[in-house]
Amino acid sequence: MSGLRGKVVIAQGGGPTAVINQSLVGAVLEARKFPDVTRVWGARHGVRGIVNQHFIDLSEATTHNLERVAQTPSSALGSTRDKPDAEYCQNILNVFKKHEVRYFFYIGGNDSSDTVRIVGEYAAKEGYDLRAVHIPKTVDNDLPITDHCPGYPSAARFVASAFAGANADNMALQGVYIAIIMGRHAGWLTAASALARQHDDDGPHLIYLPERQFSIERYLADIDRLYKRHSRCIVAISEGVWANRDAKGKEIPLAADLMRKAGREPEVDAHGNVQLSGGALADELAATVQQQLGIKRVRSDTFGYLQRSFAGVVSDVDAREAREVGEKAVHYACGRYESGSVVIKRVGDYAVRYELADVKAIAAKTRHMPDEFINAEGNHVTEAFRHYLRPLLGSDRPVLERLWAPAVKFGD
Repeated sequence: MSGLRGKVVIAQGGGPTAVINQSLVGAVLEARKFPDVTRVWGARHGVRGIVNQHFIDLSEATTHNLERVAQTPSSALGSTRDKPDAEYCQNILNVFKKHEVRYFFYIGGNDSSDTVRIVGEYAAKEGYDLRAVHIPKTVDNDLPITDHCPGYPSAARFVASAFAGANADNMALQGVYIAIIMGRHAGWLTAASALARQHDDDGPHLIYLPERQFSIERYLADIDRLYKRHSRCIVAISEGVWANRDAKGKEIPLAADLMRKAGREPEVDAHGNVQLSGGALADELAATVQQQLGIKRVRSDTFGYLQRSFAGVVSDVDAREAREVGEKAVHYACGRYESGSVVIKRVGDYAVRYELADVKAIAAKTRHMPDEFINAEGNHVTEAFRHYLRPLLGSDRPVLERLWAPAVKFGD
């Protein structure tokens, strides 16, 4: 195919991550190498910046500046939660046509991939030559086909590290500790807490994921059993665990169920999702343990945004792969003139290769934790999951040591 001359537009959508800027910088630096690319523009705040024609010219950014941005958490271009409908996507295409944009790279998760699909289809229908490539990122790790998503390993490293610290704290001052982790429909990030364990009696002792129905009765019985065994218990719970279904059989998140029982209606975001953030779920689950089990020392946390862009715990594996998916997206679009979604394939133990998948197979779909990664009781993970996650967390993970010394014995 002959060259396709025009501008590049890159945008970032959805929740930020610790390494999303690696993908941005990888794409920018690679795109600037291609002679058919006239300029490289960045859209401020995702697709909203495109329709508002709010661009910055990344052709003018120095390599030094870009490399420092690559090592900075969160979305340097700014992000958005806008979910484009048909009219919105048509407006995006109109802007592209107006400014001779021939290459569109959208760094994001499920909904971002769907935007790439729709814009690409509209361009094809109107006969406008456009290469649209989805660059994956999400701490939720829930995109289909790909082995894992850039952003997840660093967030998983944060979760594992946080639980390792909470476990050490809980050993010093024993009690029950409950933490709520991000994960609306899939439990990948909450499951990462299992990598905090170095000894058999380490926490988390219980892990509850959205892939299994949550039961307050089982939750209390599990805590009671483990507290009696260890005199303490650490619990990791996904924010999206569900306990009931509505009249149509749809799962109702536990957080929303508890709010409605308390007479409050949960908020809904632009995508129609019930807002699950905040500490209400953690507080309610902690209060239930105190009231029902009579355990005095019960503490709870909601990790919230901390796990997404926490500086200082970035996985070197994640940073490298995030950079490479950005680079490969440009190779596919500007070098091979192909559209799609970049995916990571695991080979050996441990290496990866990159492929381009049909964005239709990824757009607006969710990959759940497979059954072999969840234990039979539905309250923890298996060794198969630990084997999957370990290489993603990177090198130089902290090791927490215990005192190994005999008790002093006194004579009679």
